[in-house]
Amino acid sequence: MLSLYYPPDFDPAKHGSLNKYRNSHPLRERARKLSQGILIIRFEMPYNIWCDGCQNHIGMGVRYNAEKKKVGNYYTTPIYRFRMKCHLCPNHIEMQTDPANCDYVIVSGARRKEERWDVEANEQIVATAHEEKQKLETDAMYRLEHGSKDQSKLQRALPTLQNIQEAQSAWKDDFALNSRLRRKFREEKKVLQEEEKKDLALQSKACLSIPLVRESDEDRHLAALLKYQSLGCTVLCKGPTLLLAAQNRWPPVETGIQGEGSHCCPTRVLAHPFAPKALKSSRSCRTNHLTPFLMDSFTKVSKETPGKPSQSS
Repeated sequence: MLSLYYPPDFDPAKHGSLNKYRNSHPLRERARKLSQGILIIRFEMPYNIWCDGCQNHIGMGVRYNAEKKKVGNYYTTPIYRFRMKCHLCPNHIEMQTDPANCDYVIVSGARRKEERWDVEANEQIVATAHEEKQKLETDAMYRLEHGSKDQSKLQRALPTLQNIQEAQSAWKDDFALNSRLRRKFREEKKVLQEEEKKDLALQSKACLSIPLVRESDEDRHLAALLKYQSLGCTVLCKGPTLLLAAQNRWPPVETGIQGEGSHCCPTRVLAHPFAPKALKSSRSCRTNHLTPFLMDSFTKVSKETPGKPSQSS
């Protein structure tokens, strides 16, 4: 229970309350303009605005001490106006309620930051206006015309509604879809675990500490073009170019031996234990193609006099 101080000359029968005894209003300073129909309230900005005085942005939710007064009625709903001072400049902003649209409108002193959602532009359902509702109830001819418009609108929207229903029917059995998705995730996880095991085994075997990337089709194609030869082997290429393998020689042997055809131009023939499988000879272009990442090692050819290679026919 709240304890209040009652003066010795306070008479409840005469004064009734302490406010009447002190000749003050219960709202104190907030009711200083109550004789003019103005009450001071705490007003919260309903949306983002721009102040016309200082051109600064005032965000939604900023609170002000505003003067509230009644300026009219919408049917039986009162319309209130709020006047407040900008906290950044001496400009005053006035706003009032709009019961017809359930909104606030700016009377003066600011402009609204346009962020409203247009219901008609987004093809959403619009509530029927009060005047149109009364006309539908009283005018039978207007009601008939309105019904025909609704039917035509339904026919235009029917394909869209059917597409939406078909899209929703695909997700109707959510348990089966969830089971299928989890089964797919388990299979992918099993494949990833197997690849991880293979990578770990390869890393431990080759003493590698670097992470391995996944294989691609280009890597498989490039690996298929390579043919690894042991030391001291002899390789013979079919065609006008002869490939000679020296016995345990490094760098690779460079020679100018031509093939059987006298029309073939002199071609450098390289012999190396890691000579690629994709060493191609063409009578039309007369060029040899090497694997790109082995090109540098094969171009560093020894300028010394090569040993006598073993020749095959």
